[in-house]
Amino acid sequence: MAAPRYGRESVEAEPGAGSQGTSGVEMVLLSDPASPAPLCPHGPTLLFVKMSQGKEETRRFYACSACRDRKDCNFFQWEDEKLSGARLTAREAHNQRCRPPLSRMQCVQRYLRFIQLPLTERKFCCSCQQLLLPDEWGEHREHQVVGDVSVTQLRRPSQLLYPLENKKTNAQYLFADRTCQFLVGLLSALGFRRVLCVGTPRLHELIRLTASGDKKSNLKSLLLDIDFRYSQFYMEDSFCHYNMFNHHFFDGKPALEVCRAFLQEDKGEGVIMVTDPPFGGLVEPLAVTFKKLITVWKEGQVQDDSHQEMPIFWIFPYFFEARICHFFPSFCMLDYQVDYDNHALYKHGKTGRKQSPVRIFTNIPPNKITLPTEEGYRFCPPCQRYVSLENQHCEHCNSCTSKDGRKWKHCFLCKKCVKPSWIHCSICNHCAVAGHSCEGPKDGCFICGELGHKRSSCPNISTSKEANNTLFFRAVRNQKQRKSNKMKMETTKGQSMNHTSVTRKKKKRERAHQYLCS
Repeated sequence: MAAPRYGRESVEAEPGAGSQGTSGVEMVLLSDPASPAPLCPHGPTLLFVKMSQGKEETRRFYACSACRDRKDCNFFQWEDEKLSGARLTAREAHNQRCRPPLSRMQCVQRYLRFIQLPLTERKFCCSCQQLLLPDEWGEHREHQVVGDVSVTQLRRPSQLLYPLENKKTNAQYLFADRTCQFLVGLLSALGFRRVLCVGTPRLHELIRLTASGDKKSNLKSLLLDIDFRYSQFYMEDSFCHYNMFNHHFFDGKPALEVCRAFLQEDKGEGVIMVTDPPFGGLVEPLAVTFKKLITVWKEGQVQDDSHQEMPIFWIFPYFFEARICHFFPSFCMLDYQVDYDNHALYKHGKTGRKQSPVRIFTNIPPNKITLPTEEGYRFCPPCQRYVSLENQHCEHCNSCTSKDGRKWKHCFLCKKCVKPSWIHCSICNHCAVAGHSCEGPKDGCFICGELGHKRSSCPNISTSKEANNTLFFRAVRNQKQRKSNKMKMETTKGQSMNHTSVTRKKKKRERAHQYLCS
């Protein structure tokens, strides 16, 4: 997931499918915008609107497509706001300052110089995350520097670079070798020759390594990623600095043409897109971007093949299935569990709810995809696809129904399979988690519970404040009383212990006196 998480300080992750009456911020998609969206350091911004009880508020605003926290990108502009020339000039200057220090061409020139250096002169600054040329060593004398950077290390830059793990801005979790090996083997078995890697640097690396080590392999790839640090390790035809949330190529038209040529080579035959977006990202802007990439691919096809779909592997948690299939109805979810090296939870081999929830969504028929039996996957003849070992076929649903790797149970009242921990609620008339609230989430006032207003405008807010103040002072008084009682008890206990000690000493002296006098 080599890309920033999506959102804003007020933009929340998507609710689960079927949720109603929630409050949050949603993206506004304009089919024919009157003017282009304003720019921030991460490219064109997105238009949002606040939602309350399913209704839009009147004023919409532009915000960064990449950053959730205003500390990481403080761009904010009302849709109807008119900016002065001075503010526009200041914004443009700010965007320029946030650009990478080196241009794409400069990175390529530095890389060509670096690989020509002898092994003893190839150094990498871990502090600056930068390849160093000999005339730059002095500037990094006090930094942590790695020497003797081999060709193998240059081909695996994700192992040299520190993963970006700021969950509010970047969520750079990298595929484990098990997942990469599976994907490369599967792509080769399916006959693909080109892989567009959108936010999958580890997969890109392994494809290039496999191609360089195996002359029979004709698989090649192009990496699109928002992490500009990869610019110093690849030529122009191997990497494009790219934001998948707004389809923005940071290096402009030349980078777009590289992507276009890659997708349209051989009239679009033999290409597949593999993408691993950040899990905090909204599905809608991602779907919009992927459809634009599909359009670029279709432009290179002959007229007769215009009805075909570009093959896609979209790697995302299973609980986004409904949202993904809403935008791509031809997609299905595979049972294969994707795991990551630097994620504490998404690890292979765990069971129950601790296993990785990340799956592969694809428009390739599942009967063409073979999952590894040595990892616990089996072929289901009625479903004509591979499923996990715990995913048992339900005769009533006529399908292997489990989504999370556990064995699900069939509810005859709901007429479908549900999670094993769920129970059928006679009040809600459907299965839900035990102990749930039948009334559902309350989105109204936290003080009185009414839906017509929020806590800040509640008519009972003064009463609530007085009650809170009363409770506060009562709690403080009780705390002081407890502290006082505790001190009294300690004092009494100390006096009692002192009295006992004095009595014992007195008796000891009396016994000694009696002994001496006897």
